[in-house]
Amino acid sequence: MANRLAQQTSPYLQQHADNPVEWYPWGEEALARARAEDKPILLSIGYSACHWCHVMAHESFEDPEVAAVMNRLFVNIKVDREERPDLDQIYQIAHQMLGQRGGGWPLTVFMTPDQKPFYTGTYFPKESRYGLPGFGAVCERIAEAWRTQRGQIDHQNTLLLEALARHVQTPAPGALSQRDIDAAIEGLQQSFDAREGGFGGAPKFPHPAELEFCLRRYAVTGDTGALEMAELTLAKMALGGIYDQLGGGFARYSVDGTWTIPHFEKMLYDNGPLLRLYADLWCVTGNALYERIVAETAAWIMREMQAPEGGYYSSLDADSEHEEGKFYVWSRDQVRAQLSPEQYELFAAHYGLDAAPNFEGESWHLRVVKPIADIARATGRDAAQCQALLDAARAVLFAVREARVRPGRDEKILTSWNALAIRGMARAGSVFGREDWIDSAARAWRYIRDNLWKNGALLATAKDGRAHLEAYLDDYAFMLAATLELAQARFDHGQVDFAQQLGDVLLERFEDRVGGGFYFTASDHEALIVRLKPVHDGATPSGNGVAAAALQRLSLLTGEARYAESAQRALAAASAPVHDLPHAHPSLLMALEEQLDPACTAILRGPHPAADEWHDRLVRQYLPRALILAIPENVHGLPAPIDKPAAPIATGWVCRGMTCLPPETEFEALARLVCNAGQSV
Repeated sequence: MANRLAQQTSPYLQQHADNPVEWYPWGEEALARARAEDKPILLSIGYSACHWCHVMAHESFEDPEVAAVMNRLFVNIKVDREERPDLDQIYQIAHQMLGQRGGGWPLTVFMTPDQKPFYTGTYFPKESRYGLPGFGAVCERIAEAWRTQRGQIDHQNTLLLEALARHVQTPAPGALSQRDIDAAIEGLQQSFDAREGGFGGAPKFPHPAELEFCLRRYAVTGDTGALEMAELTLAKMALGGIYDQLGGGFARYSVDGTWTIPHFEKMLYDNGPLLRLYADLWCVTGNALYERIVAETAAWIMREMQAPEGGYYSSLDADSEHEEGKFYVWSRDQVRAQLSPEQYELFAAHYGLDAAPNFEGESWHLRVVKPIADIARATGRDAAQCQALLDAARAVLFAVREARVRPGRDEKILTSWNALAIRGMARAGSVFGREDWIDSAARAWRYIRDNLWKNGALLATAKDGRAHLEAYLDDYAFMLAATLELAQARFDHGQVDFAQQLGDVLLERFEDRVGGGFYFTASDHEALIVRLKPVHDGATPSGNGVAAAALQRLSLLTGEARYAESAQRALAAASAPVHDLPHAHPSLLMALEEQLDPACTAILRGPHPAADEWHDRLVRQYLPRALILAIPENVHGLPAPIDKPAAPIATGWVCRGMTCLPPETEFEALARLVCNAGQSV
């Protein structure tokens, strides 16, 4: 008999609908029962692509004996961290405070009926192992403590709430400067792995915000050390196992320090920003490798992650047939059986099948070990011939792999993650002149606007035609940034209107009007034990940083100073944490860069195709501090800063801040103005 999760939009919650555990979704029904029965709550937070979440589910939540213990002792609540990042953030911080160790998923929280956590952990095995106690025994001990040590729990809760209050306390606003930007680069250099790329050791995450910050530093100042950090990391990732060498797209992280073996889940939120980064890196270097990575990743997003209605799905699972990575790895015999001897020889040398297995001692996960040029020299073949053989082999193996049992796909559509993908697809489409990629981004943008924008506010998630849950800071900030990016790829009057509506909600419902900055939840959001105002970058960029940057640009397009003033207050509010650890806040520092030296806006008008050609030539350069808008002839009534007259020939206006230079009708002169305005003075 299904429990209360069967009707939820989250595939992760639906995965637990047939558990013998009496799961509730987060909501008043569960909280009221806990209060009425004076029972502690067992809160379990995870997501559908999470390997260890599946392990704990199979071991414990599907086990009738363990479920009986849980049902007897607790009110059990299951949460999808992707739909409720507000809850996940709060209880991850609480876990770090209570346990003095890092968090992760599954997150297991025992808390009072009024939502105060008193014991936390992550994965627990059913029986004691890995140095961890068995989950059933943990449940019994927690319940005994609830019965016999209530006073100690109450005292601990008081201390925890005080610590949380200090954690979210906004220090007095201060001033950020160029010194903070310089200090961030120095901090990244100290943790940079000069051999394998990336920051720190294993496990290695992509860190797109940090890499974007480095690439921008190179574009603005010519800092070749910053470029090296970005390019070495992105090159090593592109050649490594974190990248799907047959199907395109990146996994969430590498478990080792050499990008070889990933945690195999693929998340939309990684691939959108990485798509932008590789497109921008190609603009800087012209390296064909990066063009291929962009093309394959964009193809993967459209092939496997875009719903027929237009929105993008959330993730692909790490597991298939209950084994992590099974869909992706190969034996030598499997590969040899599908390829000609000539293809196999080349494929094995390129991807390391002629060396020892790299996955669990018996299989191979593909990563580039030997470049094609080296193989061509060693075998006396032409490099182009080798590449053709390799491409043919990859196509054969991709088709074979497609017949395997596929990893599960989480088909909920998240506003914030869609925005990251829209931004990536729009930028990549602009750089490479791919109208189909821009079409894909525009379809997803329209899906969000038409289905998750209701009564002047965003909703956070949708699936099977049902959209719900109040949206968070990241939804608004990322969607605003995506709208501005899409406007640069293909301008539409409705984009400016929607951008202003998003900006207005940010100011009205999310801004801390006393201390500055933006809360993660809206002013009318459900009351939780703390209201967070996160400023650092994590797996996704900081909502405060993205909001500050996007609002500054929105101010340039609309002439509305209140957007820029709000961004300025956000930067001032974040000054203390940025001073303390500058390299952890690259999104805020990129916004600071444009506050110190405003971006330029290039408005292009004129008949087709001349103005469009100007636009295409400009957007294929890496000008991270320039907004380039080609406004169609039939569009009128725009905000004053971009409301330039229709022109009989291709004409461009370059504006720095609110000051515009005289119009230009010669492309080379216009390009010089845009490039000069896009650099730091």
